[in-house]
Amino acid sequence: MTWVLNGVYLVAAVLFILGLKAMSSPKTAAAGIKWAGVGMVLATLATFFIPGENGGLAYFAPDKTINLVLAVVAIVVGGGVAAWLGKVVKMTDMPQMVAIYNGMGGGAAALIAAVEFTRPVPPTGLHAVLAMLGAFIGSVAFSGSVLAWAKLQGVMGKAVRWPVQNLGNVIHSLVTLGLGIAIVVVGPHPILVVAFFVMALILGLALTSPIGGADMPVVISLLNAFTGLAVGLEGYVLGNPALIIAGIVVGAAGTLLTLLMAKAMNRPLTNVLFTPISGEAQSVDGPGGTMKEASAMDAAAMMRYAESVIIVPGYGMAVAGAQHKVYEMTKLLEAEGVDVKFAIHPVAGRMPGHMNVLLAEAGVPYDQIFDLDEINSDFPLCDVALVIGANDVVNPVARTDKSSPIYGMPILDADKARQCIVIKRGRGAGYSGIENALFFADNTSMLYGSAQQAVAEVVTHIKELS
Repeated sequence: MTWVLNGVYLVAAVLFILGLKAMSSPKTAAAGIKWAGVGMVLATLATFFIPGENGGLAYFAPDKTINLVLAVVAIVVGGGVAAWLGKVVKMTDMPQMVAIYNGMGGGAAALIAAVEFTRPVPPTGLHAVLAMLGAFIGSVAFSGSVLAWAKLQGVMGKAVRWPVQNLGNVIHSLVTLGLGIAIVVVGPHPILVVAFFVMALILGLALTSPIGGADMPVVISLLNAFTGLAVGLEGYVLGNPALIIAGIVVGAAGTLLTLLMAKAMNRPLTNVLFTPISGEAQSVDGPGGTMKEASAMDAAAMMRYAESVIIVPGYGMAVAGAQHKVYEMTKLLEAEGVDVKFAIHPVAGRMPGHMNVLLAEAGVPYDQIFDLDEINSDFPLCDVALVIGANDVVNPVARTDKSSPIYGMPILDADKARQCIVIKRGRGAGYSGIENALFFADNTSMLYGSAQQAVAEVVTHIKELS
């Protein structure tokens, strides 16, 4: 039985890896999700057939009936809630959903450690150390992800900072780890265990509270890496190969994605964590000049008679659910001979790949979507750049103003297009609180209003002009 069980775990692990690999491309992402899902089902079913101490199956032993019932109830309830949420949650709310689901994984890893510490014979030696580390990292991932969800959902403000926060976080981390070491050395005394978990959960809140602005996608990715690492550590404690492999794969992928996104912002990960773009107004002088307002007819005429248009989507498009109208506009322009491309910044939106997901859902062909490195050289040759609800990722001060919090961050060169149209709900600053010099440029026109409404009006006028 053991070799069969290990064989099933191996198949599940291979499916995890293949699924994750397939998710790297929009064309195969849907299939990748299904493969990984099948792998998870196999791993879950195989767990019920773990051999017991006296032969037979551990979960089906007479004295373990309650465990079997609780496990089945948890799977049914959790699976049912997840299936329902997967159908009703809007695409614009995907970042929140990703954040909270990631938090559940970290919380589960922490609970595994908590159960191990309460056993009559708790783990010792290396197993105790790994259980403690998994509990520490999983608790931080759980509370941090819940706070990220609250920010993205608008339940709480963008960022909360207090004096000497970084020093406080360092001291807090050392105290928490000290409690964990005490648990390993003297044993899991209830008071130590409770204090350890409370401190770890508070640390997750303290680390995430000052994060906002363009840093949020990086932090979500980092918390995902934390969850994977915690799951892998607890998998070793349980001796479960599926958890070990899945945790390592998710942890490694999350870490790599975090580093790539931090590099794309030209911000070291230490800056993201310790000197974040908080989402509050920054002490940066605003650009001079005035914003020039344009009508929907003006925007429609500029794009209808252009040879090339580059569309830069941002969170404003996502929150308005305007992606379908944007693609309708794209098809109308293409029918008139206009070359239309989409430019995606690595940290556009509120999670990694946010804009790609929305455009794919609207049916935009993959070969029309380009990342920053592929598209930036096209902006100087472009007739019109249409910016829809994006802010920091097209702000020219990132190239010129050393006092700006986003200085050095690679941006999309929308300001270099012959004409730039910005669809924006109002005249305020963006999520980071930094004034955008693009809005005051001579070649920029502002079209105010919800992205859904504004694009719908532009579509109407393009039809009239055609």
